[in-house]
Amino acid sequence: MFTGIVTDIGEVKSLTPTAQGQLHRLRVGCHYDRSTIADGASIACNGVCLTVVASGVEGGKTWFDVDAAAETLRMTTARHWTLGTKLNLERALKIGDELGGHIVAGHADGIATILARDDLPDMARFDLRTTRELARFIAPKGSVTLDGVSLTVNTVDDLAFSVLIIPHTLNVTTLSSWRAGSEVNIEIDLMARYAARLTEMK
Repeated sequence: MFTGIVTDIGEVKSLTPTAQGQLHRLRVGCHYDRSTIADGASIACNGVCLTVVASGVEGGKTWFDVDAAAETLRMTTARHWTLGTKLNLERALKIGDELGGHIVAGHADGIATILARDDLPDMARFDLRTTRELARFIAPKGSVTLDGVSLTVNTVDDLAFSVLIIPHTLNVTTLSSWRAGSEVNIEIDLMARYAARLTEMK
């Protein structure tokens, strides 16, 4: 489990597809202490929970390897990641950690597309569009995770919704690079999912 509070920005250092195209081995450079990364650990990369299969230090910088399976490549923006792609990183939540965002599973539900960006004096506003299947779980003042960042929904209009991003978040995440047409990973709020399921069961 995660909270949607990004703790580092990583960079794709290598990408090796398998012959069958069912798996991609990714090497991600980061600023985490190598001694704190264990094989089998979960690290959210742009909101996608991936399992560490190896780690090390090269040139004084920590790296870790993860595998992105075919379903991950199909459902998320991981299929577009290339050498140099910057990724929002978050380590798995530990008991006793501060829950600064909201409960995030790291299981991206799909992709949202940036419709427009509006740079305001004190923040940036992004308008996004997602699928009808996911839009029904998005509500004003509710939570949504975009590229691994816990955000509060500002407005909703059918399949479109907006979020407001403060300068700090723009500075410590990859959101500053978002432009109209960008695709981002979206995870809907678990509470909204369960509430909808309970309603369907009545």
